[in-house]
Amino acid sequence: MTYSVKKPLFNTQVLGSALCTALLFGIGSQSAIAANYDFPHLETVGISQVQVAPDMAEISVQVSLTKTTAKEAKSAVDEAVVKFIARLKEAGVSTDDIQSANLQIQPQYHYPSKQPRELTGYHASRQLTVTVMKLNQLNDILDSALEEGINRVQNIALKSSDETKAIEQARQAAINDAKQKAQSLAQGFDRKLDGVWEIRYLTQHPVQPVMMRMSAVQSDTMESYQYGEVNVEERVEVVYRLK
Repeated sequence: MTYSVKKPLFNTQVLGSALCTALLFGIGSQSAIAANYDFPHLETVGISQVQVAPDMAEISVQVSLTKTTAKEAKSAVDEAVVKFIARLKEAGVSTDDIQSANLQIQPQYHYPSKQPRELTGYHASRQLTVTVMKLNQLNDILDSALEEGINRVQNIALKSSDETKAIEQARQAAINDAKQKAQSLAQGFDRKLDGVWEIRYLTQHPVQPVMMRMSAVQSDTMESYQYGEVNVEERVEVVYRLK
């Protein structure tokens, strides 16, 4: 699996207690959250982003139909779902990678002018979320969904099986970024670091799956799907004491 680490953005604050003087280095709202400290200190924000080539995908599809009766609507969507799941199993997709949402049925009405509403039928829908472990199967699975009556592709998100490693790599890069900024700033202002006072880290690490996009210029079906990369971002805020 290939990783690429983007150069972190410069985003830092230096704060001192003497005369309430602050030297600020930052980018708007991304700067570290200032707190009231009664000693000279320096705050840095380490930021990193790792890009990982995807090797799997998660798709959300839906069958949505309107029939005369609720029973007919339910039967129609259930049939499409059952057939699609059978095709998925034939393709080697594990049942653990298939999530089938509950059935939803709603009556449909027509509202003529100055007349009571008229029942015209029942709308039924079911959604499935499928994790495709082999990216080269994605196009065939989408085709089989449409062939079996699935009539809506709601979302296609690319993912990586190495996501955990990418998160750790991004976290370490963010830590190093914070350290380097602190050392550089302290040296630049003829000060010395006196250890870490506080570390702020949000456990949420935004993993941004890049959507699959279609190219109109490619004639070959498989080549018309251009796979982007999965972006993993990490951020750590550190407060250092200054000597």
